[in-house]
Amino acid sequence: MRLLHDHPSFEVTFAGGKGSVGTTVGRSHPHLAGLPAGDLILAEMEPDAITAAADLVFSALPNGASSSLAPAILAAGAPVIDLAGDFRLPAGSYPAWYGFEHPAPAWLDEAVYGLPELFRERVPGAKLVANPGCFATAAIMSCAPILDAGLAQPGAVRVDGKTGVSGAGRAALESTSFGATEDSIRPYRFPTHQHTPEIERGIELATGRTVQALFVPHLVPAVRGVVTTSYLAAAPGASTETLTECLASAYHDEPFVRVLAPGDMVDAKRTRGTNTIELQAVADPRTGTAVVVGALDNLVKGAAGQAIQNANLLIGIDEATALPTTAVYP
Repeated sequence: MRLLHDHPSFEVTFAGGKGSVGTTVGRSHPHLAGLPAGDLILAEMEPDAITAAADLVFSALPNGASSSLAPAILAAGAPVIDLAGDFRLPAGSYPAWYGFEHPAPAWLDEAVYGLPELFRERVPGAKLVANPGCFATAAIMSCAPILDAGLAQPGAVRVDGKTGVSGAGRAALESTSFGATEDSIRPYRFPTHQHTPEIERGIELATGRTVQALFVPHLVPAVRGVVTTSYLAAAPGASTETLTECLASAYHDEPFVRVLAPGDMVDAKRTRGTNTIELQAVADPRTGTAVVVGALDNLVKGAAGQAIQNANLLIGIDEATALPTTAVYP
């Protein structure tokens, strides 16, 4: 809603809620109180009411919720951009990775995986866009060009992830309280984190190469920001320069990708509040490893910003419309 406030082609006309139904958006999210959307009353998420009010729907619900709600919205003719994981994988993957049987498997074939830098041509006119996960965005964008160019071997990919507490959502949990996270760095939910199969599938969709990912995420004492460090088996002759040139060539016209020169290091803080991802690549000839690091704001390029980027593409306007590239820093 904050990003859409300055968008010339979108107006927020409906806000759905659950525990906060009946209150205003501004009361539920005080930083939005001064915006026109802040006066909206959070309503029950009834498909008829949603489609009567909106021409396009952003669904930012917990995993497992949107797959039950979205089909009725789609049937009424409103396209849906889903920010959860409900339409990112084949139906058979959901019991193991998400813990539920998918209630609308027919829509999985209709869903477009909305990572614009790699699948831009599939988004315009789509009915259903599966907005990628934050970790998956960084890891896939890091690895896909390197694998596609043959500078790394397909097979095993090791991905280390770091994220701030906003990645866990708004719910008040002991594990994400200040007392639990301050001065703490800890891994969580591995080797069964739901972004693992998404990383594998996204790389395969982009390159045609099959990989097997081991993904270990960590919670760090920050509010926002994601860094992924991906380790691949380097192809003979791969160097830091050739890896960097590969990334720069793959993303040279992309408004939201910043490929750093050899020796420079990514910093998630430089991406804070922006739809930008920073990438760096290093070859380690001693171990035969290609290391690619990606940094982004999990709330923007990792979620809301990328969703708006997809919406811009979907309706046929400049994909950069209303999306910031200047960091909210410090």
